[in-house]
Amino acid sequence: MKKDVLLVDGYNIIGAWPELQQLKQEDFAQARDRLIERMAEFQANRGWRVIVIFDAHLVPGIEKRKKQYRVEVVFTRENETADERIEKLVSQLSNRLTQIHVATSDLVEQWVVFAQGALRISARELEVAMKEVDRVIAQRLKDSLEQRPLSKIPLTDEVAAEFEKMRRGGK
Repeated sequence: MKKDVLLVDGYNIIGAWPELQQLKQEDFAQARDRLIERMAEFQANRGWRVIVIFDAHLVPGIEKRKKQYRVEVVFTRENETADERIEKLVSQLSNRLTQIHVATSDLVEQWVVFAQGALRISARELEVAMKEVDRVIAQRLKDSLEQRPLSKIPLTDEVAAEFEKMRRGGK
């Protein structure tokens, strides 16, 4: 069974999605966190392994890795770009059982990873996919609420109607 891995060029997506562009103007760290939250929703819905890569130029020093909401987050080493790290990850993770997808709108990067066998996803395509994820989550929530009984005690419709009358102050 093939596994899917999504590599996300974090700052490229933040710069491309209107919601995140606006958030970036107010609080850059919050824009990063929101992207990670959105990718966690994607991961939970699609079941893909998701790795978000951020350039080191805004977080200098040694490479930092962490897991947030089951999403892997990588801040590259100083003087290493997200593109370079993505290319390394494509090379490391590629095998017959793994399909790599790279989310970026950087055309040069798209062609480089495509040449290595990864599939490219533009920022716009990922945003459209996220709208579908939102729709699926909303539908699941709606279905769950509709299936949930109003009472923990099973009541006949007649008894439930009587209780409702009493609740409203009727006799």
